[in-house]
Amino acid sequence: MTEGQTADIFRGNNNAEGRTEEKVGRPDAPGGGGGNGQGLRNDMLLRGLLSAAGIGAALAVSTGFLLGTATSKEFDVSPEGERASTIALAPISLGNPSTAREGLATETPRPVEDGATTAVQRKTVSQVFKARKGDTLARLLGRAGAPKKDAHAAIKALKGHFNPRRFRRGQEVRVVYRVGASSADIDSPTPGMFNGFSLRPDLKREIRVARTTDGKFSANAAERQLDKTLARADGVINSSLYVAGKKADLPNAALVELIRAFSWDVDFQRDIRKGDRFQVMYERTHDEEGLLVKSDTILFATLALSGKHHTIYRFKGDDGHINYFNEKGHSARKALMRTPIDGGRLSSGYGRRKHPILGYTRMHRGVDFAAPRGTPIYAAGNGTVTYAGRKGSYGKYIRIRHNSDYSTAYAHLNGYARGIRKGKRVNQGQIIGYVGSTGRSTGPHLHYEILKGGRQTNPLRVRMPSGRKLKGDELQRFLTERAQADERFAAIETGRRLADAQD
Repeated sequence: MTEGQTADIFRGNNNAEGRTEEKVGRPDAPGGGGGNGQGLRNDMLLRGLLSAAGIGAALAVSTGFLLGTATSKEFDVSPEGERASTIALAPISLGNPSTAREGLATETPRPVEDGATTAVQRKTVSQVFKARKGDTLARLLGRAGAPKKDAHAAIKALKGHFNPRRFRRGQEVRVVYRVGASSADIDSPTPGMFNGFSLRPDLKREIRVARTTDGKFSANAAERQLDKTLARADGVINSSLYVAGKKADLPNAALVELIRAFSWDVDFQRDIRKGDRFQVMYERTHDEEGLLVKSDTILFATLALSGKHHTIYRFKGDDGHINYFNEKGHSARKALMRTPIDGGRLSSGYGRRKHPILGYTRMHRGVDFAAPRGTPIYAAGNGTVTYAGRKGSYGKYIRIRHNSDYSTAYAHLNGYARGIRKGKRVNQGQIIGYVGSTGRSTGPHLHYEILKGGRQTNPLRVRMPSGRKLKGDELQRFLTERAQADERFAAIETGRRLADAQD
């Protein structure tokens, strides 16, 4: 194709034979005399303009094609009920690649029928936060990325179902966020807009707080669907009750409760012998997803120690309190605890010994339990604090009077529990202080004394005051429930022979 034909195509003036009707730039053409340089320049300028126009049209067509076939997808990042604000994610960056948002995926949308609107893409993700020491619910939500205004509104909505002042250390809170379709945002510490939270104040209830369509927050409580089943564990003790329990597949929570329930009568460091046995019937509680959420409810248990059986049954009395009772209906819980500390190792007994600091033999009028600094110490029984402060070589010291005959003392504490002072009433099992090494001490431990009639006695050998005894109709009801527990225990398949549970 000649240069003149190209120009004519853009002008639309080509004839049927493909020849130009106007002879541009020839000296013998009419109006195009040989000396007319201005006409030649005009024709060249015209050709240039027409060529530029053609290139621009081609570029417009190609760009429209690209953007038409790879249109960016819009993602809603606003809360429900508000006007949707969107972000357009360009599939390519024209001119400056650095302006494209890194990590956000794009997707070619499906064709939309006439009159239809593109579906808004929404997604929620959640993260679990556990309350730390000193945390309030508001502080936890702030750490989770919730704005103060939203956190306050969400907590206000919660108050109809749960008192935020009961929020405690260790409480788990599932915080919910509203995000776009970007997986990159989901991986961030606060992946999107705070949309609410949920928590479980007890095993049976779950409370959910969510943002409503008007941007406010509402709360609702739902009963969790729980499934309870009975389980049985049998074991022979060859080294310790803990090892035997684990070998018999007894869950940790049930094992801890088993040790606690028998701790009133059994010294697990001195009374356990090789060949002793145990049997336990307990409840296993699973949630809707089949996860084990509770396993510390023991209904029946027995320890055979050196041929002597110690048996307990779980029973709810007429006063509404649940305790363990032996086969005669006598409370397994005594008026005083022999070991008012969890996990302590008996490091020094009652009697004469060579003092580790003074270097000479003298009477040790208590027992020592070695434990890590800060381990909680419990009140051995109900009573009144008669002393709380420093006391010479005892260091930080607490004494509790339980009745006219018995008192207990706790020494070398690292500190006192909140509110513990002279005249304070305490309950059995209440935390009163923490293990330390104050006073004349070589390391962190609890020095524990039981005083009878004002005189120190051996806590591991003293005959503990008996607990509650069931009588009358309450005793008859207990005996009926005891027989039912025995029948249920006998009916449970162990799934393994007793010999298989030996450690």
